[in-house]
Amino acid sequence: MRYISTRGQAPELTFEEAMLTGLARDGGLYVPAEIPTLNADDIAAMAGQRYEEIAFTVMRPFIGDTFTDDEFKGLIKAAYEGFGHEVRAPLVQLAPNHFLLELFHGPTLAFKDFAMQLIGQMFQAVLGRSGQSITIVGATSGDTGSAAIEAFRGLSNVNVFILYPHGRVSEVQRRQMTTPTEANVHALAVDGDFDDCQAAVKDMFNDFAFREEVSLAGVNSINWGRVLAQVVYYFSSAVSLGAPHREVSFTVPTGNFGDIFAGYIAKRMGLPIKDLVVATNQNDILHRTLETGAYTKEGVTPSISPSMDIQVSSNFERALFDAYDRDSATVAAQMEDLKSGGFAISQDAYQALKKTYSSGRASEEETSAAITRYVTKHGELLCPHSAVGVHVAEDHLGPIPMVTLATAHPAKFPAAVEDATCIHPALPPRMADLYERDERITRVAKDLKAIQDIIRDRRA
Repeated sequence: MRYISTRGQAPELTFEEAMLTGLARDGGLYVPAEIPTLNADDIAAMAGQRYEEIAFTVMRPFIGDTFTDDEFKGLIKAAYEGFGHEVRAPLVQLAPNHFLLELFHGPTLAFKDFAMQLIGQMFQAVLGRSGQSITIVGATSGDTGSAAIEAFRGLSNVNVFILYPHGRVSEVQRRQMTTPTEANVHALAVDGDFDDCQAAVKDMFNDFAFREEVSLAGVNSINWGRVLAQVVYYFSSAVSLGAPHREVSFTVPTGNFGDIFAGYIAKRMGLPIKDLVVATNQNDILHRTLETGAYTKEGVTPSISPSMDIQVSSNFERALFDAYDRDSATVAAQMEDLKSGGFAISQDAYQALKKTYSSGRASEEETSAAITRYVTKHGELLCPHSAVGVHVAEDHLGPIPMVTLATAHPAKFPAAVEDATCIHPALPPRMADLYERDERITRVAKDLKAIQDIIRDRRA
């Protein structure tokens, strides 16, 4: 299995190399040169299997010879044994043909744990046999940061620096990043929004001297390993609802496009997915793009669903790459145009995107109303991101089962949930003392050199 860059000017890599590299040296994102497929019998055999067994079947074709079968099975087992639900990603029925996929039973109560816990295991295995030390730098709109810190805290050969927008994540999200005591993890509060944090990370990867100096690695959703791990729960949930003998649709609340792109990969692998619905909040660049064919930045307005407060959706580049029939030169040109504010998608590529994805948006008022409605009518307490998802999904319900991804536990966003329901969602017992723990925060200006200096100084 080989991996190529969406911009066509970086060398092909193995799975191990692509995982450790993160962002390609030409600024692009790595994708498989070919998408492996599973036949109907392969998918049908997943019925009744444990999540870990399905994960091995789905991911094994992508990893080449990076791990032996037994080694990879062991890494998968270790990644998910700390989850708070035996099923790992259980389905809950909300209404006829509408199901909620609970992805918040991991150690940090968000869907990012499915990828990050496995990435942590894979990194540890690869680095352990090579003796190499790395510096992981990531940007987060809330959940990636805590999941990365949880996955890598205390490892002797890894330093982790997470950039998050100061004042624009929930208190629970912030405290999950700032209360770990291990010396190898660091939370940097940047004076800016998520797009500023993400831009700084990309600039560091494109500063090749700095990249080599600190042995930079990335675990944002730009990392193919992250996307791959998220493909699994599309299979596990669809099989529970009758695949491959029955089509299933998915609605995905998303800002950076990685989670729904994983659904696209599942569909390419042979899973019978009818619709992939992009659900956005008021920062609706993805919905506007799918409605108009123009990808144009309009600035970020803080919302009650802060993990979706994004205007530059990194993984959308992967979707464009396939929509343009893998024309890397066109993708590279459009990513350059994005620096000036946006670009128009060609008619053929736009039609390819429209054939694959539908979309919708939820205002702040609609999001709050959905939280209220679902706890009252269905007895289901939702985080605001999941509420965006179910609101959008309601416009796409039909005879095909619809699965909406519940991306975070409501206790991660207690203010928004309590405002909508008068219910204060409690943290799980293992996190009950989160508000009492001491925090370690470094506030930093939106300045690349200042961030790089901190990373240089604090690497263990």
